Amino acid sequence: MRLKSLSLTPLLIVGLGVPALARQDQQPAPETTTQQRTVKQRKHGRSAGGDVASGAGDIGKGAAGAAGHAAAGAGKGAVDAVTLHPIDAATDVGKGAVYAGKDATVGTTKGAGKILKGIGRGIKHIF
Repeated sequence: MRLKSLSLTPLLIVGLGVPALARQDQQPAPETTTQQRTVKQRKHGRSAGGDVASGAGDIGKGAAGAAGHAAAGAGKGAVDAVTLHPIDAATDVGKGAVYAGKDATVGTTKGAGKILKGIGRGIKHIF
């Protein structure tokens, strides 16, 4: 009997092992991480109309800043004149005028440049 049990042992091991291996194949494989390529898309620049509108906004900002500095200089100058400080009054009015001129010039120049850039882009699209 001992001989029969020894000959059955390998059969039992193989008989039980094969279904276990078959079950491992049926289990879903662990998901592999697939690396997706990230395609770097180009950013679209501002359109021709956007350039023109931005330029008009810059001109408006320059004019508003100029008006603000001119008003501030005139206000400070008026206060200094009333308090009998004529030199400070002239200095404040002059300083307000200089800053107003700077704001107007910078805003106009930047705005005109953007407007011309937008017009150039628009003409380029036509041709």
